[in-house]
Amino acid sequence: MDIKRIGMQASAKGPADWFIGTVRIDPLFQAAAPARVAGASVTFEPGARTNWHTHPLGQTLIVTAGLGRAQREGGPIEEIRPGDIVWFPPGERHWHGASPNTFMTHIAIQEAQDGKTVDWLEKVSDEQYHG
Repeated sequence: MDIKRIGMQASAKGPADWFIGTVRIDPLFQAAAPARVAGASVTFEPGARTNWHTHPLGQTLIVTAGLGRAQREGGPIEEIRPGDIVWFPPGERHWHGASPNTFMTHIAIQEAQDGKTVDWLEKVSDEQYHG
């Protein structure tokens, strides 16, 4: 058994290469091999969002606070709220983040394939974000 105590893992600022706006990442867990799942709590300030990206084995988001947006390539922008669970299948191009006026926090869970959990792509333009 391994217990991660609150405050033992430092928060990190979301890198500008992966995010637009102010984002805080709080690591939750990284399973030891042979397991390959990892999770983090991610908080987006109003208007902040990820770049377009994909996950080799998919990604689950559990919205815990605020009001957010998510979009898969070719689909409409969807509003996401606390209690919503969002699944992106393997390889699906997508982005997610806060609404323009409200923060959003979600727990992101994904598995690694060959040591990689995500492929970061181009920025989501303001035009794309606002639809």
